[in-house]
Amino acid sequence: MNNQHPLSVGIYSEPTVCFCLHTPYTFEGQTFEGEQTVSVRNGKVLFGGKEYDEIIFRGGGRFTLQGVTIGVHFHWERKEDQTFAGDLRLIVEDGKVTAINLLGVEDYLTSVISSEMSATSHIELLKAHAVISRSWVLRPILNPSGLPAQPSHKAQPTDTEHITWYERDAHTHFDVCADDHCQRYQGITRQTSDNVRKAIEATWGEVLTYGGKICDARFYKSCGGATELFDNCWADETHPYLQAVRDAETGTPLPDLTDEAQAEQWIRTAPDAFCNTSDKRILSQVLNNYDQETTDFYRWRVQYTQQELSELVRCRSGIDFGTVLDLRPVRRGPSARLVELEIVGTKHRMVIGKELEIRKWLSHSHLYSSAFVVDRNDNQDFILIGAGWGHGVGLCQIGAAVMAERGYTYQQILAHYFPGASLQRM
Repeated sequence: MNNQHPLSVGIYSEPTVCFCLHTPYTFEGQTFEGEQTVSVRNGKVLFGGKEYDEIIFRGGGRFTLQGVTIGVHFHWERKEDQTFAGDLRLIVEDGKVTAINLLGVEDYLTSVISSEMSATSHIELLKAHAVISRSWVLRPILNPSGLPAQPSHKAQPTDTEHITWYERDAHTHFDVCADDHCQRYQGITRQTSDNVRKAIEATWGEVLTYGGKICDARFYKSCGGATELFDNCWADETHPYLQAVRDAETGTPLPDLTDEAQAEQWIRTAPDAFCNTSDKRILSQVLNNYDQETTDFYRWRVQYTQQELSELVRCRSGIDFGTVLDLRPVRRGPSARLVELEIVGTKHRMVIGKELEIRKWLSHSHLYSSAFVVDRNDNQDFILIGAGWGHGVGLCQIGAAVMAERGYTYQQILAHYFPGASLQRM
């Protein structure tokens, strides 16, 4: 692994896993190549008529997994065949075969920054993303004491309140998963480029740190003009390097977007921001083909009939609110994202949060963000006018792409989105 930290990445789980070994791999002293199939029998991996607790195909070559689901529960969810480099481990979890890729961190990052964005992105953006992706994946491995005490989520609903957040799960049998829940990792399926390799080499082993610990370096597509505080999306913890930042170079301070009137004016207009761009050339560098299906990320609009919204909320929450009468803002963060929202129905009313739970209850997949205001028309339809795409904490990928195009270095980009953090080579 060329002096890389070893990493295990859970790709997917299916009752039967079909794959092709493109180069010779060994298992139990035998060499295998070509099309292979494994399944489950008696809680073990069934391969070649025999049962195994686990199978590890070693060889460090290339293999293709068939029918990998990407974008799980998001609006772009689909299946595709994906090719990976490294070794392949197969185990049984919850009655299914789980395929795990074993490789080095830097090789993993070569794929991540090509999967999260496009391999043709500006090299300074690729360098910035290499640093934050490396920081994100190494943080629980190298300083696990910095992780929240409750890493998955907290849900203590009452009859009138449901406040939940979702943290990165501590996966039992591998370090990270391959989908948006952790970081997009699609092996060598996505195009890589000389710039990607140069970005990895230039930042090899480099992470963001604060107070001697690796930073929790979060990222997303578009902040909508302002970034959000960590504790408004996840655990009630303060990270000084994850502050509310205006995504612009003017130096103009942010208005108080926790104030409802100022938040509404902000969302209904389109303030100047790095991520406020329609430049297709830049967007095509940042967004992969399926991401480009989303075109209205900076300011967006979603409309539901009253009946549609009532049924949607009932389906997504499991609670019968009756007919939804109103969506009332309770608390906003400094990016105008709703942290708490009251849903008022004919049968029930409840305050929900945090931001991801709001996005999940008000969409069949995930609402672009929780920074929105609500209009009603003569038909009593609910019209959500919103800003940004994602949670808004940390690096804004589209904003960072624009910064790179304007001549900012990756160090300047990281300093903008993670104020007070330092770069350190591990």
